[in-house]
Amino acid sequence: MTGHHGWGYGQEDGPSEWHKLYPIAQGDRQSPINIVSSQAVYDPTLKPLVLAYESCMSLSISNNGHSVMVEFDDEDDRTVVHGGPLDGPYRLKQFHFHWGKKHSLGSEHTVDGKSFSSELHLVHWNGKKYKTFAEAAAAPDGLAVVGIFLETGFEHASMNRLTDALYMVRFKGTKAQFNSFNPKCLLPRNLHYWTYPGSLTTPPLSESVTWIVLKEPITISEKQMEKFRSLLFTSEDDVKVHMVNNFRPPQPLKGRVVQASFQS
Repeated sequence: MTGHHGWGYGQEDGPSEWHKLYPIAQGDRQSPINIVSSQAVYDPTLKPLVLAYESCMSLSISNNGHSVMVEFDDEDDRTVVHGGPLDGPYRLKQFHFHWGKKHSLGSEHTVDGKSFSSELHLVHWNGKKYKTFAEAAAAPDGLAVVGIFLETGFEHASMNRLTDALYMVRFKGTKAQFNSFNPKCLLPRNLHYWTYPGSLTTPPLSESVTWIVLKEPITISEKQMEKFRSLLFTSEDDVKVHMVNNFRPPQPLKGRVVQASFQS
């Protein structure tokens, strides 16, 4: 078992088993999906995406036994995403990553069947409409997640501050202070995106997410990627299990339409 609360990414508790504890796993708007670029519908009414992260306040970095996460002060609408398919501002709560054991796998979304080495998820919630993150996470328009693909290649200089901090949270259940990190430095130059209605990709798999998946990947070096792979699914006292392949495979589209902000 890679998680004590009944789910993980192992043989017995992995994505194919989640529906036993979380029946919504077989719901109508599950994520991730395989984005078929030729079937995405260009929507000229979609607005450009704006990530207003200027006064962003990161607080901590932690290992929750499933991924590594950086959390933010989300008391107000200082750090938000707006525009795109969204009706108003959504506050940045946290970001985390999914990755594979080797560079050919690791992302959750795929594009025309192709996987990337890793996928970054910037998780935001609708603070105008809901009082808490938990309340938003249960509502159909509660969350907006921006997904960014990572491919291996050149080093990503801005990622070093993050990958250099990973040793502090090697074990499940560990947390360290991690201030003044602005994820704006992790965005690709071009913010063209695909968008569709979906879900959280980890239990409880709530169907509360407007997904915004950026078309342009960012690049990270193999050495930087190895630092993610040196994290552990397990606590200090457990037998070591390396944190790799912590991704859910693509789910059926079930009639949903993926919209594109750009003409292909």
